[in-house]
Amino acid sequence: MRILFLSDNFPPESNAPATRLHEHAKRWVAEGHQVTVITCAPNFPEGKVFSGYRNAWRQVHTVDGIRVVRVKTYISANEGFVKRTLDYISFAVSSVIAGLFERRPDVVVATTPQFFCALGGWVLTAIRRLPFVLELRDLWPASIIAVGAMRAGLAVRMLERLELFLYRRATVIISVTKSFRDDLIRRGIDGQKIRIVRNGADLSWCRLRTRDADMERRFGLQGKFVAGYLGTHGMAHALPRVLEAAARLRSRDDIVFVFAGSGAARADVERIVREQGLSNVRLIPRQPKEQMGNLWSICDVSLMPLRDDPLFATVIPSKLFEAMGNGVPTLASLPEGEATQLVRSTGCGVVVPPEKPEELAAAIELLADNEELRMRCRDAALLAAPEYSRDRMARDMIQIMQVAAWGADGAQPAVPETGSEPQRPQSHSGVSLGPATSERWRESA
Repeated sequence: MRILFLSDNFPPESNAPATRLHEHAKRWVAEGHQVTVITCAPNFPEGKVFSGYRNAWRQVHTVDGIRVVRVKTYISANEGFVKRTLDYISFAVSSVIAGLFERRPDVVVATTPQFFCALGGWVLTAIRRLPFVLELRDLWPASIIAVGAMRAGLAVRMLERLELFLYRRATVIISVTKSFRDDLIRRGIDGQKIRIVRNGADLSWCRLRTRDADMERRFGLQGKFVAGYLGTHGMAHALPRVLEAAARLRSRDDIVFVFAGSGAARADVERIVREQGLSNVRLIPRQPKEQMGNLWSICDVSLMPLRDDPLFATVIPSKLFEAMGNGVPTLASLPEGEATQLVRSTGCGVVVPPEKPEELAAAIELLADNEELRMRCRDAALLAAPEYSRDRMARDMIQIMQVAAWGADGAQPAVPETGSEPQRPQSHSGVSLGPATSERWRESA
């Protein structure tokens, strides 16, 4: 199958959308599929083009067998609504233009959370009369309202109309959580075309490791209990509240907080640490993907905080699955929902209410002082991890795309003896799943 995938994030960027796409696509290539990714020059989250890359009109190279087409965009840091919107729109326009000159694919996939990328995917499929798969990673614009980046008003109403328009036009919607699917159904979207493919972990590199001695020495972590926050420092993550918990534990010389990564909230984290003199906090810059295993090895618990907003009850942070794969217990501080249920049902960690620094601090002390509890969570995490492997998720997703492209049985139409391409339907406004196919998707739905 020929897959054309639109995403404004791709390695060497290391955020969740880039990682998910790369790890899925290289598995599809290994199975014989042809994958082309249209993306931009790597710049997330600082808004600065990575060394060795250019913000040029068109650059083509290959990554792990994946054909990568990079297009020119307006680049800005991951902050500021107007500049970020210009960034998003410029990618949508550039990706459509680039997609028109690509060999005809069997399916076009566009990812969110921002919907201008998805809009580009729909425009491209409308022009070329192709099936359109929308990968739903976040409820947007609801998520930007939840973090205070926008207020309800005309702009939000227009974005919500765009959101619903794209949901209705998609042949298939691939949601990363059941909660997103339920939300769309409540808003009138046909549940028959919504499939669930959760985030996961690449177990080929995830493993239980001995602590990286060099990293321990560099950051003064020898003999310390490390509560680690690894990943994007975003406005949704309530990181100032985590620092309040750190302040409450100043007297515990054996407990250290590690913040590794970058993002819109990183400057605030650095400022608070500096102003409050939090000597029990270590700030590690964003690391390349190759170093993530070493970072996980120094963590005794993975911090998974989110703001106290009902919207965040619908999400499952991708770091949960990496923590599982690396045998690191998770301390979830977020609204009750799908993620907290997953932590409890697998036994891979401890749950506390969101934005409650005193309860977060108490849970960290509990885990630091109770080795038996940590070992139980570690073993449960390692046991649960294979259920959320990238191998399984990539396989589920390719099956869904085959149904979108080729019909209910997912079988490629036979090529006529003349060697011409098989005829495809001229309209892909939706996908109908009959009883046999519905049985196939029962587990993922």
